Amino acid sequence: MSENDAALPAPGTPEVPEPDYTEGGVPGFDFVRDRIEKRYTTAVGSTELAGIGGEETVETLDKKIADRDEAAKDKLAEIRRQMRGE
Repeated sequence: MSENDAALPAPGTPEVPEPDYTEGGVPGFDFVRDRIEKRYTTAVGSTELAGIGGEETVETLDKKIADRDEAAKDKLAEIRRQMRGE
């Protein structure tokens, strides 16, 4: 039997919890902290990709939404004019 075979669990034996968990199945502090940090960085990255970084204010976002709505109304009016043949 080689050294590598001794490290493998025998077939049919229950799996040992990951090192980040206690024997009772409770996650450790490091595991929880890593998960929180991962979620935080994912959220920050998503907002950056969406173009709404933390430096923007509610008023700035409201202005962007109003501008977009106005552009949509203008485009709709243009399409209606084209459909009427004007």
